[in-house]
Amino acid sequence: MVPTSLSCSSCVVKPFFATSMSCVQFRGKYFNNKIISRKKCSYVGLQLRREGVLCRAQKNTEQLSEGQKKQILQVALWASEGAYILWLFLLPYAPGDPVWAIKMDTVNDLVDLSLNFFFILPFLNSVGIRLIDSPVLHPVSEGLFNFVIGWTFVFAPLLFTDYRRDRYKGSLDVLWGFQMFLTNAFLIPYMAIRLNDKDVDNSCNKLSKLGTVMTSGAPVVGLIGGVICLISALWAFFGRGDGGFGSVPDRLEFFANYVGSERLAYAFLWDVCLYAIFQPWLIGDNMQNVKEQKVQIVSNLRFIPVVGLVVYLLNLNYAGVERDREN
Repeated sequence: MVPTSLSCSSCVVKPFFATSMSCVQFRGKYFNNKIISRKKCSYVGLQLRREGVLCRAQKNTEQLSEGQKKQILQVALWASEGAYILWLFLLPYAPGDPVWAIKMDTVNDLVDLSLNFFFILPFLNSVGIRLIDSPVLHPVSEGLFNFVIGWTFVFAPLLFTDYRRDRYKGSLDVLWGFQMFLTNAFLIPYMAIRLNDKDVDNSCNKLSKLGTVMTSGAPVVGLIGGVICLISALWAFFGRGDGGFGSVPDRLEFFANYVGSERLAYAFLWDVCLYAIFQPWLIGDNMQNVKEQKVQIVSNLRFIPVVGLVVYLLNLNYAGVERDREN
């Protein structure tokens, strides 16, 4: 068996992901990228410095630097959590009212938006099923609400397949459940906690029933969430066409006023921006969960909001996730 690194008395060759090669040559010998790398990745190479060697002292320095970068990133995430809570929930300076001064109109709008969750009630009403009547709201507000909730929905399998999920000691079921209602107020802390070092004697927790369902059914979850997000975007521009909500320019004007005057809409805009950052970050950290032949596609598309996450879930290698969980 060929070792994953080549060493002499004082130096070591460090594998890293840099170029698109099926194998590399070192001192006349070829090494397959599957041997060099533990990850299922099609682009693997060797960084060769000083005639193909990297001193251990330099390697240790780089490891220390990585640890410092991780600490800085954690501090930034916790600071972001504090800013998120203060700015969106407590301080009166953002558009709309803070939590402690919320008006009943805002509460009623939130209840009505929740009743139109995933457009289920409007659809039932449209086919003649009227258990209760769907609240009639501006389609832009309905579209924004369901777009964020749909994106949150497809985040579930991504969290349950995250190889760093065991750093989080709480229940992922509860975290994701709260994320459906308060979004990044709970996701930001998870992103910080997952950067912790793994406990040496900490065994990997088994997936819950919800986690198992979300993981094994990841393609279905991805399709449902992706369709909901697409419908939400179309609904915002064209929904309730006979309701007097105006043309596309009118709706864009309403969106600008809505985000600039309602705290709920303003918070949703923040959530969209943060999701656009966290999605490629988490997918990039879990590329080993992707089917080997689809790695490049997922890697390229992971930066596209919603689409990249749906593609990840459609190409998830469930057997690979199970092996990663057991190791």
